[in-house]
Amino acid sequence: MNATFERASFLLGAGGPVLIILLILSVIALAIILMKYWHFRKLDLNNNSFVQHVLDYWRAGQVNAGMVELYRTSHPAARVLEIAIRGIAERRVDEDTIREEVAREGVEQVEEMRTLLRPLEVIATISPLLGLLGTVMGMISAFQQMEAAGTQVSPSILSGGVWEALLTTAVGLAIAIPVVIALNWFESKVDKARHTMEDAATRIFTIQMSSLPDNPDQEE
Repeated sequence: MNATFERASFLLGAGGPVLIILLILSVIALAIILMKYWHFRKLDLNNNSFVQHVLDYWRAGQVNAGMVELYRTSHPAARVLEIAIRGIAERRVDEDTIREEVAREGVEQVEEMRTLLRPLEVIATISPLLGLLGTVMGMISAFQQMEAAGTQVSPSILSGGVWEALLTTAVGLAIAIPVVIALNWFESKVDKARHTMEDAATRIFTIQMSSLPDNPDQEE
């Protein structure tokens, strides 16, 4: 335990303040990744089967059954479909107004899903740059040591300075690579959910215009 602590202290001393900043960023990135993973699991983004069920109910004019299906899922598309179905079924406003409200809700749902993804993107971008900054600072320090040694330059001085300088670059890349992978996975989930919302809303309006029964609340 003491050996591990001493090793960690030595690496922190070798990496300097840049390494400390990178470690703080890594903790923040890990916290964001865990929070977003839990958030996306709660939204049940992998479950798209409810959309077809709701569309089938809508096609049959069974609005109440469709709404019950929507209440059973936390998928963002459910909130968009709820507004579209309720607006069309109640017929209190014109279709253009309903479409605008559906679009507004869709944008809001996407923005909610993208919460905290921007900080994750920033961390993925600046981590390698901070690592490179630490390397440059380390190389400057190494060359200063060589200059101070004069004619008594030892290969150990140069090699020691180089590996200490490259330490921050390695840490910066080690942080950035998994963060980029996680960020792209989250973005793919958001894009898939956005497509589901757009497709479902379009089909609701298409069915409504072509084959919706005159009395949509009447269950068959």
